[in-house]
Amino acid sequence: KFAMVAPDVQIDDGKGTILISSEEGETEANNHRKLSDFGIRNGTRLQADDFLQDYTLLINVLHSEDLEKDVEFEVVGDTPERIGPKPSEPTPRNISNGSDDGAQPSTSTGNQQ
Repeated sequence: KFAMVAPDVQIDDGKGTILISSEEGETEANNHRKLSDFGIRNGTRLQADDFLQDYTLLINVLHSEDLEKDVEFEVVGDTPERIGPKPSEPTPRNISNGSDDGAQPSTSTGNQQ
């Protein structure tokens, strides 16, 4: 649902409990567990980071009895307009004389007498 490539998901409780790791095999034991096994209940916050895309989400878990048949969860809230890497930063200009007026230091090699 969130189009993450290599997410790390942890409980936002200050303890750093990792639910999903982008490191292969690190959290496989969690795959069969329920959220309640980790103490996640209505109102719990999760933090999901995808460092490959420079993409972070804060997820508020809310319990609902009003989901349609065969729907396990629903994503509600603001969603990113575009998912993917952020555009690259503009290349900084090389400013050698402390100003950005384009003036360059002299390269003259003539002898001054």
